[in-house]
Amino acid sequence: MAGRSRVARRSGAEWSVRIGLALATLVLGYLVVTATLAYALRNGDPERAHAMAPHDGRIAALLSEKLTTDADATPRDRARAVALGKQALRDDATAVIAASSLGLNADMAGDQSHARALFGYAETLSRRDLATQLWAIEDAVARGDVPGALRHYDTALRTSAKASTLLFPVLASAIATPEVRTNLVRTLARKPEWSVHFIGYAVDEGSDPRATAALLAGLQRAGVPVAPSWRAGMVNRLLDAGFAAESWAAYARLRPGAPRNASRDPDFALDPANASRFDWLAVQDSGSASILPRAKGGLAQYSMPSGSTGAVLQQVQMLPPGNYRIDGQSANVTQPAGAGPYWSLACRGGRELGRVDVGPSAASNGAFSGRFSVPAGCPVQTLSLIVRATDAIGGSEGEIHRAILRTAG
Repeated sequence: MAGRSRVARRSGAEWSVRIGLALATLVLGYLVVTATLAYALRNGDPERAHAMAPHDGRIAALLSEKLTTDADATPRDRARAVALGKQALRDDATAVIAASSLGLNADMAGDQSHARALFGYAETLSRRDLATQLWAIEDAVARGDVPGALRHYDTALRTSAKASTLLFPVLASAIATPEVRTNLVRTLARKPEWSVHFIGYAVDEGSDPRATAALLAGLQRAGVPVAPSWRAGMVNRLLDAGFAAESWAAYARLRPGAPRNASRDPDFALDPANASRFDWLAVQDSGSASILPRAKGGLAQYSMPSGSTGAVLQQVQMLPPGNYRIDGQSANVTQPAGAGPYWSLACRGGRELGRVDVGPSAASNGAFSGRFSVPAGCPVQTLSLIVRATDAIGGSEGEIHRAILRTAG
């Protein structure tokens, strides 16, 4: 009887423990699920996430950041953001977003020294926080610390995938300032991963092509390689913007020794992928044209459909006033003289200075020649090969193996 009583008492005690453990497991499970759900909601709905996990420093930091950066935030919202930021750091001293949020609030309150200390702490925790780096850039600029600002540009662009979208336009505009440009050359000379992408952006999208050209010139002097296609693109951007002298200067750096009183690349040897407007370019407006390599140099090949006319080959010139002669050789041109293609030299504005016919290639082994006169007041010219219209069913086609325009002796 006594044994059964002890067993009964022991069974009752065991059940109490088991029930207690089960309840504790349920409570713990609830807390874990709640915390997990709160963390999942942290970015989309930090307010709700904070209500579910009020002592999660990471979530409190995100809510503080949201309230701080809200354009419609009231003074009460700002005060709450500060309180949440402080709470977040008490709950998690590594909550970098809380430190940067508090720093931004201090900055907006005019307390620069406190803001600088808080952002300094945030950067100590992580150099990957974009908000911290952006504030540091602004702070350095306000203090006139160009090297410091570029150091934070570099850090942001190295550590944040979205930083380039924000910072490339600003940096491309800032290079108009010589001090920024000089220091940026030093930064790019260290070849950070973002340098190639920025150079391409500046060439294609920069608001001041002359400043971008000066940057490329500085990089060239510093021994920093820049893709030939980008340097050619810079030549074109300057020319299109009306800066002909600067365009030629950039071209002269790209093609040292290039003559200004003659055309370039008489044998079409240059890779078209790296060509500028001062080099031969195939034109595709009305017909089809291409510059192709061959054993020695290259050739220009064109075709034009029946009834169509237009330029198939062009090269921009900056010839001084004077008399010039064009010579060259064609192949597969079958139209009679006066009906086939011709060379045209025109001022960059439309005034044509003359024409030189390309006769049938069967005559004189395809040789052609003629003269042009460049007057004063025409600093930029375009030399074009223009194909006349024909009613032949197959249209017209031909090749140019050599062409050179130079001063007439």
